[in-house]
Amino acid sequence: MDVGDEDAIKEKAHILIEDVIRHAKEHLRDLQEKERVICTREWKSYSVVYVQQTWEFHESWLHWSDYLQEEELKYSRRYHYRVRWSIPTRRKPIPRATACIYFIMEISKIKPPTLPVEVFFILESNRLIHRPGQCRFREKWLKDIIENKRILMDSITF
Repeated sequence: MDVGDEDAIKEKAHILIEDVIRHAKEHLRDLQEKERVICTREWKSYSVVYVQQTWEFHESWLHWSDYLQEEELKYSRRYHYRVRWSIPTRRKPIPRATACIYFIMEISKIKPPTLPVEVFFILESNRLIHRPGQCRFREKWLKDIIENKRILMDSITF
């Protein structure tokens, strides 16, 4: 083996190692991102359940959650969820109207991942932003939304 062949082999080995390291870094970055998304989904469940456990409402209210979208901002990422509320009865198991609360979870890209995420919520047909722990939930808010929808539906003739 002469010096030229040896240099060519070293160069090819060097390129191969750089490719392997680059692919490994990309794979690790992808895994970290997937883990962060999984944590976000867990935070969503935990946050929504925790917030609802701290709220006072009658046991007849039922609710379900939907993931809506992910919003990419310059310094954070927001995850949007909708929680629908209704009071089904024996006579009307399918409610005529529901009330929605939109939860937004904001995860900072610059703060350490060990810090808590920002959670806030907005009531349907309202622009006021509520933060859990800084305002007291009122069951009347849900009742008012549903009542306004019923009044609107009754006023429209088909």
